[in-house]
Amino acid sequence: MSKIYKYGSTSEALNELKEDGFTYDFNLNPEDIILHPENYIISKLYQYEGNSSAGDRSTVYGIENKFGLKGVFVTGSSANSKDENADAISKLSIKNSNNPYM
Repeated sequence: MSKIYKYGSTSEALNELKEDGFTYDFNLNPEDIILHPENYIISKLYQYEGNSSAGDRSTVYGIENKFGLKGVFVTGSSANSKDENADAISKLSIKNSNNPYM
C-alpha cells in the first residue's frame, strides 16, 4: 500500500472500492479476520473526517485474503467510541510488507 486516500465521504471510498472488486462486507462477518489475521492484508486505506468535529472520523479498509476474497471494513473513531472489530484490523499486515501471497 503506497498511499492513504482522503475522500469527502465514506460512501465515496466504498464506491471506489466496489469498482475495484472489493464487494464483501467484513463488518457483517469479522470472525475469520479475528481468528486468522495472518490470512488477510490491508491493500487500500481511506480516511474521512467529518465536518462537525475533528474527532468524528472513519476509516475504510480495502482488505484481501490469501484466497482471493476482496472486501471492505469500516471503522469509526470518535472521542468516546470503542470498536472491538477495529482492534482485530490492527493485527493485519499491510500490502507490500513482505507478504508471500501479495
